[in-house]
Amino acid sequence: MHGEEDSADMSASQLIKRLILMLVISGGVAFAARWWGMEVHQQIAVGVFLSIILGTLFFWTFRLAIAFLGIGVLIITKSLNVPHFVEAASLPVILFLVGMMIIVGSLRDLGFFTWVVQTIISIPNINGRKFVAVTAVASALLACAVDEVTSIIFISTLIFQVCSRLKLNPTPYIIICVLCTNVGSAGTMMGNPVGIYIGTQAGLSFEDFIIWAFPVMLASLAAMVMLTMFWFRKDLDEFQEKLTERMDRNLSLAPKVKVPYKRGLTVLLLTLVAIASHHQLESLLGLEPNSMLLVAPLACAGLIMIVKHNRARHYVEHEVDWWTLLFFMLLFAIAGTLEHTGVTGLMADHFVHAFGSDHRVLIPVIMGTTAIGSAFVDNVVFVAAFAPVIKELGRTVSATPLWWSLLFGACFGGNITLIGSTANIVALGMLEKNSHTSVRFFDWLKIGFLSSLLSCGMAWAALTVMAPYMPEKRMTHQAAASVQLETPEPRAVH
Repeated sequence: MHGEEDSADMSASQLIKRLILMLVISGGVAFAARWWGMEVHQQIAVGVFLSIILGTLFFWTFRLAIAFLGIGVLIITKSLNVPHFVEAASLPVILFLVGMMIIVGSLRDLGFFTWVVQTIISIPNINGRKFVAVTAVASALLACAVDEVTSIIFISTLIFQVCSRLKLNPTPYIIICVLCTNVGSAGTMMGNPVGIYIGTQAGLSFEDFIIWAFPVMLASLAAMVMLTMFWFRKDLDEFQEKLTERMDRNLSLAPKVKVPYKRGLTVLLLTLVAIASHHQLESLLGLEPNSMLLVAPLACAGLIMIVKHNRARHYVEHEVDWWTLLFFMLLFAIAGTLEHTGVTGLMADHFVHAFGSDHRVLIPVIMGTTAIGSAFVDNVVFVAAFAPVIKELGRTVSATPLWWSLLFGACFGGNITLIGSTANIVALGMLEKNSHTSVRFFDWLKIGFLSSLLSCGMAWAALTVMAPYMPEKRMTHQAAASVQLETPEPRAVH
């Protein structure tokens, strides 16, 4: 996904070298695009979007500043206008994420996550392999319910606590849980920002995710648990040995603390029910698809802020990651410029020309490309770039299987490298801070690549089998309008 290297710590010469490299590559590709039949505005859109990708690689700390400059270039050169900027910024997605972040903040306040950790520790007849397997599955399911980063923070804390008492190196158990968390983030819309973005672009409901994505996630998760348990079998034997010694001395893994969890659990269940029933409510009230889905977290967050009014300002100011959300808005707008200028139409034509319109080919190509790209660059960037292309492909082929391949590629591909997802970076940062231990790039790559290959392979097989049975979804008003406005003429398939 991205490196957490702090660009602010780079020397001036390093900064200048990387800046020159970014400008040369993005400018060179934009200039070369004229030979691919692109006009000036299309070349500028390509150059700016490429600079955003390179900016997340070379200047993670400055990514928001680069996005600001990119929007400025697009508007000054008339490659993007303000109304289209507002439309392409995907404000509903941003508001959904704001609502969920406030809800997660209140769950943290109410002790819900502490209760989850205590519940895992208190499992009867616990043994080493059972404990690690349950923790890994809980990490994945928690990612489905809230988000991958929140999940891995609490699960990592549990692992550090247990490994400290058993005097074990927590590294293998952290890696197991991170890999499973990334897989779990594909199960629902709430697991990963790309989930809600794909859902709104494709017109997919929460129910669609439960029917088509959740079972694939569960199967991949089961395979992932078995693979990682085998890969780290020697470490698990050591865990079992130390745990047995401790149990023989009648010592527990952690002190038992009574946590008043019921209010937190109630808040989470009410939120999930509100989100899960959005499709029925929209049909009942005659609303646009996904209207209630986007409103539900905001409504729940509003109720929480009334009940806990003394914490409302804290939730908004400290629990909402405004920096990231603002970057997402600008990124979506820059990606929307590719669509606005017709670049995605050309990409879709070339894509179909190169790979045809057979789902058996398109599904692995899209999934593989997104997985490899997400291993090194922010998966939201890749999804934002691919989304307009899939909308264009939807003119000639059924787009629904392609949206799912995009989702699984982006989520499962995050396991390939240790910088492949935000969850990886957060967990490894906590590992360094708590245990003064680091993971080497190639040590992670061995199990990361294998796990991604396994999970993507399973998703590929599942989508190939399910594709003929998937109903074609109606895009949201915003997504449908953008396709219609930018490319009025249907494109022929070569």
